[in-house]
Amino acid sequence: MNSPADNAPTLTPTLTTARFTCRALLPGDEDAMWPAFSSEEAMRYWGRGPFDDRGEFAEYLFDTRGTWNGRTWICQPRDGGAPVFRMVASSDVGQVAEVGYILVPGHERQGIARECVSALITHLFREENFHRIFADVDPRNAPSNALLQSLGFTREGHLRHTMKTHIGWCDTWLWAMLADEWTD
Repeated sequence: MNSPADNAPTLTPTLTTARFTCRALLPGDEDAMWPAFSSEEAMRYWGRGPFDDRGEFAEYLFDTRGTWNGRTWICQPRDGGAPVFRMVASSDVGQVAEVGYILVPGHERQGIARECVSALITHLFREENFHRIFADVDPRNAPSNALLQSLGFTREGHLRHTMKTHIGWCDTWLWAMLADEWTD
């Protein structure tokens, strides 16, 4: 495996939690994730609006153009059933990773995001030796901000009107955690 400091793509290892297997993308995952990425509510605070074309979404999800320097984990219940969560990690700077995530509608308030993102953080810090993990979240996205705060991230900044999206100009809260702050 490449070192995170090399900024070279690395394999997407399978991560397991008490309830989920978090694995690399597979054909068919676009169908399971479609309800999230086509939902106005689920996509409200993303940098783009919901997808209305399944082909365009599949190209995005599988990064068929090779324009993204990141990895995707699809989280599926260990006892069977369709995937319910997607999380990503990308790195443009050595030993620093940005994380993101989206939940399939209908699975809210079950602790899925906390369980799976915790596994990702542990993996990035303990197995891949990242020094810093951060997330960029719209201040109005209360569930995501609450998750990051509960995981021990520090809100480091509030940037005003950092991006114009499908809902207009949006602010950003920057959250971060250092490796020695993670108590898994």
